[in-house]
Amino acid sequence: MIYVDNFFSFLNDNILWGVPMIVFLFGTHLYMTYKTGFIQKYIFKGIKLSVTKDNESDGDISPFASLTTALASTIGTGNIIGVATAIVAGGPGAVFWTWITGIFGIATKYAESLIAIKYRKKMDDGSYIGGAMMALEHLNHKWLALLFAFLTALCSFGIGCGVQSNAISEILYTNYHVSPIITAAIIALVTAIVIFGGVKAISSVCEKLVPLMSLLYILGCLYILFYNRGVLVDTIILIISSAFSVKAAFGGFIGSTVMIAARFGIARGLFSNESGMGSAPIVASAAKTLNAPRQALISATGVFWDTVVVCLLTGLVLCSSILNNGDISSVGLNGGQLTSLCFGKIPYIGIPLLVFGVITFAYSTILGWHYYGERCMKYLFGEKSIQYYRILWVVVAFVGAVIELGLVWKIADSLNALMAIPNLIAVIMLSKVIKEDTEYYIKGHRLDEKDESME
Repeated sequence: MIYVDNFFSFLNDNILWGVPMIVFLFGTHLYMTYKTGFIQKYIFKGIKLSVTKDNESDGDISPFASLTTALASTIGTGNIIGVATAIVAGGPGAVFWTWITGIFGIATKYAESLIAIKYRKKMDDGSYIGGAMMALEHLNHKWLALLFAFLTALCSFGIGCGVQSNAISEILYTNYHVSPIITAAIIALVTAIVIFGGVKAISSVCEKLVPLMSLLYILGCLYILFYNRGVLVDTIILIISSAFSVKAAFGGFIGSTVMIAARFGIARGLFSNESGMGSAPIVASAAKTLNAPRQALISATGVFWDTVVVCLLTGLVLCSSILNNGDISSVGLNGGQLTSLCFGKIPYIGIPLLVFGVITFAYSTILGWHYYGERCMKYLFGEKSIQYYRILWVVVAFVGAVIELGLVWKIADSLNALMAIPNLIAVIMLSKVIKEDTEYYIKGHRLDEKDESME
């Protein structure tokens, strides 16, 4: 097993998450920002549209349900443990790069969602299926479409299920000594109840769960930052300076060079907001919408909430807690342990907030990623595969809660990068279409106009 672990460490550090991938991903963020004329400036319009009803359009679920289901998958353990993991490996500067990835990643999330919706197809049962696989089919790259769908289905079991159930189990055992078997049984049961109800059941739960869990977590983080207010300015200065520093901060962080900080910050940014992966556009393509840019703009707001707000707050909480408590060091710790130490220093609400955040964030991710994997299974193997996929999903949710999953995190990073490659290819090849639709519908003030060519 140690050889497999070393293999994926080498693969991630030197190939998949080396300089070429960072340049490819971040370069696409910058390129799409340019091609869309800085679509980020319309983000608050997208937020307004996300709560605007659009019942007259074609689709399976409402625009808000689509957004919250996508947020369910993105606001997960990557927002808490993932940020801490980036800090442990890349120093406080990784927080800066995670945030920057979110800012420019808004453009890529918009672009990938636009083409996912524009080229979606209506299935025989009346449901819609879309995503990078449909855009790649439009480009006559069937093999890339199949590769993306296969990687997404495979990735869903790791990043979307096993890792998440394990995070819930670990946090409950560490803080309240709840048996992993009991946790596994409960996760499997509540997951089965929801996913066997299909996309409408999943989106219905996410519509209620995501806003509540996000609001409570944000309020908790703001309380902690108020508690650490004496070092808040120093924390911000440290994060920014460390992002471009060649020296390690605190003496406890490992190798806080510019490249290492950027590598882990960008990787964890992608793990958290999934901008460039092509996952969230799968559910965006199920939304009722008049035209592709309208829902794409709504989908892009997910990156704003996930990374620009939640990840930034988590990073500030962790770094300010380390500065405010001289006895905290990241040496020899993993992301989860560092997170527990930092939150544990906050009187009364620290640990309860952490436990609440991990449980709700991780469970919502299990639901959101199940939908992505299910759609890809349907694309690959047809309707008959769905029931088998759901059963396997419940099994993985159970098993993930009772076994050690350190290696799975590394495999998840590898699959994230591999998923992103065909998706980014589709985005770049269709950049002209993205630019034209953006200029016509958004800059031309035609977001209320129905696109008759779209299924």
